[in-house]
Amino acid sequence: MLKKRGTWGDKGSKLEFSLFTLPVILCITIAFYIPFLMTIRYSLTKWNGISKHPKFVGLDNFKQILLGDANFAHAAWFTVKYAILYIVLVNVLAILLALVLDMKLKSSAWLRAAFFIPYILSLVIVGFIWKFIFMQGFESLGHSTGWGIFQLSWLGEEGLAFVSILAVSIWQSIGFYMVIYIAGLQSVPEDLKEAAIVDGAGPIRRFFSIILPMLAPSITISVFMALTNSIKVFDVILSLTGGGPGGTTYSIAYDIYRDTFQNNLYGYGTAKALILFVAVLIITIIQLSIFKRREVEA
Repeated sequence: MLKKRGTWGDKGSKLEFSLFTLPVILCITIAFYIPFLMTIRYSLTKWNGISKHPKFVGLDNFKQILLGDANFAHAAWFTVKYAILYIVLVNVLAILLALVLDMKLKSSAWLRAAFFIPYILSLVIVGFIWKFIFMQGFESLGHSTGWGIFQLSWLGEEGLAFVSILAVSIWQSIGFYMVIYIAGLQSVPEDLKEAAIVDGAGPIRRFFSIILPMLAPSITISVFMALTNSIKVFDVILSLTGGGPGGTTYSIAYDIYRDTFQNNLYGYGTAKALILFVAVLIITIIQLSIFKRREVEA
């Protein structure tokens, strides 16, 4: 009798588990796995998004992208430059802000809120706001102050447009990374800091010997988020420069959008999207493995 009850109990728990997990599995399958398989299928075709019978072309799309698409190569180089600078600058600035706002200041709560509020806004809205500032606000400030920096064409020159996109992206997202680092700083034991002070370690030595190693988990999360977000950058470019001037600020995501929805090359754009997916997957796996290993060493 006991064995029968145990068997029935095991079967009942498995059935209950299956009933609760089935809706989740169905949702993930419909929302991710089926579209992903369709992406692989359409990447092997020449399709305009309307035809019911896409023309199968095999790996021709991938060959053309990797060997003969100058726009994709330029967009990839732009994305790499943007990602490297964004990851480094946003994390360094966020750590510095977190160190300042972790101090017991009267206005620290207000300052934290002020830096975090831009992150709540959509990057599309932020892009349009800063587009107005760069085009109208800077012109007015240039006439008022006479400073040459406000009279530059921040969205009309290739180098300045790149700097503008980078600066706006950092301004919008730095509050998010700052919060992560503040949480990491608050987890550093006070005993270690006091022991370092007793040993005569200065602020810089304490930061590099104690605080920075203890921030390793926060750095891993922040670098991972910054890496994935920077590689997929799209909305700020769409609203701020529209890919200009002369297509010099196309990212990979924007190039995919242009080919797919503007040029109606759905099969070709899907192949680019699949390449981007694989690149992001490989880079994030490598990044997480390296940083996790350093966490253990720290």
